[in-house]
Amino acid sequence: MTENAPSIATGHEVIQAYLKTLDGSPGVYRMLNTASEVLYVGKARNLRNRVSNYARITGHSARIQRMITETATMMFLTTRTETEALLLEQNLIKQLKPRYNVLLRDDKSFPNILIPTDHPFPMIKKHRGKRSEKGHYFGPFASAGAVNRTLNQLQRVFLLRNCTDAMFAGRTRPCLQYQIKRCAGPCVDKISAEDYGRLVADSKRFLDGKTTDVQANLAAEMARASDAMEFERAAALRDRIKALTQVQSAQGINPATVPEADVIALHLEKGQACVQLFFIRANQSWGNRDFYPRIPAGAEEPEILEAFITQFYDDKEPPRMLLLSHAVDNEDLVAQALSERAGRRVEVIVPQRGEKAELVENAARNARESLARKMSESATQNKLLGGLAEAFELDAPPKRIEVYDNSHIQGTNAVGGMIVAGADGFLKSQYRKFNIKSAAGANSDDFGMMKEVLTRRFERLLKDDPERKSDAWPDLLLIDGGAGQVSVVAEIMAELGVDDIAMIGVAKGVDRDHGKEEFHRAGQRPFALRMNDPVLYFVQRLRDEAHRWAIGAHRAKRAKAVSATPLDDIPGVGAARKRALLAHFGSAKAVSRAAIPDLMAVGGISEPLAQKISDFFNAKG
Repeated sequence: MTENAPSIATGHEVIQAYLKTLDGSPGVYRMLNTASEVLYVGKARNLRNRVSNYARITGHSARIQRMITETATMMFLTTRTETEALLLEQNLIKQLKPRYNVLLRDDKSFPNILIPTDHPFPMIKKHRGKRSEKGHYFGPFASAGAVNRTLNQLQRVFLLRNCTDAMFAGRTRPCLQYQIKRCAGPCVDKISAEDYGRLVADSKRFLDGKTTDVQANLAAEMARASDAMEFERAAALRDRIKALTQVQSAQGINPATVPEADVIALHLEKGQACVQLFFIRANQSWGNRDFYPRIPAGAEEPEILEAFITQFYDDKEPPRMLLLSHAVDNEDLVAQALSERAGRRVEVIVPQRGEKAELVENAARNARESLARKMSESATQNKLLGGLAEAFELDAPPKRIEVYDNSHIQGTNAVGGMIVAGADGFLKSQYRKFNIKSAAGANSDDFGMMKEVLTRRFERLLKDDPERKSDAWPDLLLIDGGAGQVSVVAEIMAELGVDDIAMIGVAKGVDRDHGKEEFHRAGQRPFALRMNDPVLYFVQRLRDEAHRWAIGAHRAKRAKAVSATPLDDIPGVGAARKRALLAHFGSAKAVSRAAIPDLMAVGGISEPLAQKISDFFNAKG
């Protein structure tokens, strides 16, 4: 051991020195190494007592001992309560990503179903993000697919419209949704506002879990229609009852005794963890998601589950009950923190018997099976990465592969795409798209587009992490193209000073056939892989995924351009006001001709904004 190497003794001495100035306040502490990197973030009811545990030389697990060994300094933040310390701890963990903390890596928002309240004939739609729009929200759902399936089923039962307000205002005859009996046709007065309001109320009751009441009401209405010899209406109600029955049977687990809960189960095996989360709302299962948190060696179930819960609900409203597979270390504290965030009581329970225990057991089984599949896939992925390193003569299997592609139509709506893959497969949260801003797009200059994309990507990396300490730096770049593209990219990377990253160009090869790809490296002869080589299929999948991502981004940009109106260029007119104006006047041309008092009649349009809109169109002539 060299003289400057860290040791448990020096780490112990560093920590011991802080005890002289610490008191018994609650708070958060950070342990840092000699490079000022945060190793660990922890909370404490009593900072002095908690830190004194680290000051002991013996009695630590291997993981904690390594952490103490690397500690060169510490930082402290006191809080008023231990609950505040818990919330601050998880905020810092998500921000700093310390090596020795459990970290929830996949933390996306979840979609909801929204029924707005600002329209006499409200639509039913999917909503993701902040609940800023006025209306009734139902969720969360586990995925966009779960929401879409539910919306599709609800349209069959309750016949609510799914068109935009602007489209609704412009209809003169029924659309296809009405023809196939998935909409009541309010846009062309096929239903009164009162009757449509009853459909909306029924849909809300269904989403609130009152399915029996809804079904009974429909059955009674069908009987009345039959008695009145309104057989066509009775048949339509019969079809709705049948569709409602199918919706209920398709929802899988529908617990009778659990109206609202998140079921969270953890499976830990061979240093990897899977957390399975089921959403139970209104006595219905609204889908499930699996998570694979990053866990340090030696972490156990209570610590992992507590970290998951506090990080997951950091920006989400918790339900009234959490059903857990394992007890957490600070159950009362976690429940108190969640209750404060929700503004109501939140229970944290580890059920032992009954329906709640069955729900947890089902989630735990899913967690176990999901982790087994992921470990199997990871083994296959690691084998492919090893084969890739061997085929392309890399120093080691790449941990992060970035694949780049461009998409445009004769230079219009040009977009660059980047996808990322590694040991865990495709890392979709790391995908990026680049709207081409230079003249390269307009000139259909593929080389120029690639230069812009790579320059923006790596200038940002150099700014954020010049010493390359994060895992955001790639080991390998795959470029869709041949020797020309590789040569250009090599020059770009050399200009940026990052020419030590391995780079491969993938060209279609002879007759541009799938399977005859040629691979190009700067300054070397092209080569090919055997037709049945698994590495070839792996590279094809990477390239095809990059192509799919770039084309999708291009299509989205093109669709947005098609739907653009002059209203987009008026400062102060955002998406909501644009929708309101188009719904009121029917078209941007009609808005341009409207007088200021007429503009002010639209909700959200003040007199100054109406004047600004009028001035905008008048100035344009």
